[in-house]
Amino acid sequence: MVSSIKNKVELAGLILPTPPIPGGSYSPVIIRGNIGYVAIQFPIKNGEFHYQGKLGNELSTSDGYYGMQICALNALAQINKYISYDRLDGLNHICAYYQSAKGWDEAPKVVNGASDLFNQVLKHKGLHSRTLLGVHNLPKNFGMGLTVTFTNLP
Repeated sequence: MVSSIKNKVELAGLILPTPPIPGGSYSPVIIRGNIGYVAIQFPIKNGEFHYQGKLGNELSTSDGYYGMQICALNALAQINKYISYDRLDGLNHICAYYQSAKGWDEAPKVVNGASDLFNQVLKHKGLHSRTLLGVHNLPKNFGMGLTVTFTNLP
């Protein structure tokens, strides 16, 4: 029996959302050879925008953690459209983007929202390296966004 990423998400007590529609002229997932690339995912749930503003101003570090979890679930939803869990060798790297107030310095805690979720849901396949990038602003004033690369078994 083929196992889906959706099954793994549900086993962790979570719900895999409907993947958000891209906001421009691009594909949400591209697979080249065995490597897959997930375009930036924002905290969008059921078509509604969440966690807009700057971390340290309108958003708390805790808000950021939960926002990153939504981004991570959206990334898994995108991957689930293209491959089964059985074909996922594992995540490679995540790149987290965030906008924050001057002096706010808790990005690692926020990005743990995504890392913790990936490790909980995917177990050893969820292990990854990561980059954190503070930016001046993000589309629609989202406080955070996330890209993911993964390896797909042939």
